Amino acid sequence: MPTPTRPRLVRCPQCSGMSEYSPTNPWRPFCSERCKLIDLGQWATDAYRIPVEEPDGSLPMDDGDH
Repeated sequence: MPTPTRPRLVRCPQCSGMSEYSPTNPWRPFCSERCKLIDLGQWATDAYRIPVEEPDGSLPMDDGDH
């Protein structure tokens, strides 16, 4: 008889509370819909940003004039 597996617990990225990471948690990796919506709002207001590398000057910049 197979032994039942325990659900994997992870920290919620928003509130740091413990959250079940499994298909039964519709908000995974978040612990709740509230934490998921707070995180979405932070992306929407540019509170989170993905860094962009600045050009190093080796290629000419296109300023729109041809």
